[in-house]
Amino acid sequence: MIRSFIKPFTLACTLTVFTIFFPPVITISAEMPGTESISGKIVEAMNAAGYTYVNLSTANGPLWVALPQTALKVGDEISCKPGMEMKDFYSNSFNRTFASIIFSEGVIEGEPGNPHASALVPAATSQEDSFEAAVESEKQAPSATQIQPQLASAGSMGAIAPFVEITVEKAEGENAFTVGDLFDKAEELNGQTIRVRGKVVKYNANIMGKNWLHIQDGTGDPMKNTHDLVITTSQEIGSPSVLTLEGKLVADKDFGAGYSYDVIIENGSIVE
Repeated sequence: MIRSFIKPFTLACTLTVFTIFFPPVITISAEMPGTESISGKIVEAMNAAGYTYVNLSTANGPLWVALPQTALKVGDEISCKPGMEMKDFYSNSFNRTFASIIFSEGVIEGEPGNPHASALVPAATSQEDSFEAAVESEKQAPSATQIQPQLASAGSMGAIAPFVEITVEKAEGENAFTVGDLFDKAEELNGQTIRVRGKVVKYNANIMGKNWLHIQDGTGDPMKNTHDLVITTSQEIGSPSVLTLEGKLVADKDFGAGYSYDVIIENGSIVE
């Protein structure tokens, strides 16, 4: 009688153990890190949550890679350290889902872009750390509709503000343009005084003797970083607001040390 009682009890315990430990295996969504570096030409580059997202044209086709924020630009040929692959990764900052993206520790030393690596994100100690840090940053990042003005560096790619869902009426005047227009006509307007109206989405005070504004009006393409316009001014800006400003448009402005702009408005002044 004792033996017949113990056997069923032991079997029940064994089944309970399998029931507890089996399900977590099914929920894993990240692939193990690769062992080979990732090389290719940048066809898209965006910054968010302390990370740079690059779409690389590789020998095996297009591939998205996220790495600690680095000054990179379209056309750069880079090699990235291997990393963890995440499938169907949703980015809060860009409000989009990446079918597949590699979270890399960064550009391999000596490659283009590496000398300008941002100090905003400390280097990860392992591929798993890099992956977890990136995911956590995205979780904490505000969505595109929640962005608030903030202090940041005046660097080009490193300081582009995420796209804000707004509609701002174009300024009046013969020299008035939308933000998107200024990027589209940068070469034509280079050196000319222009007028633009937009909402201040980022304000950087007293950098290189100037105050730096980032304005948006709802035009431009966030995938090409033509939605966010930088304006330097000696005037102080109070609470974030919609402003009309005039200033000289400068195309392809390079301050050195990785700080460059496709379009920047210098010596801006508020006209209303």
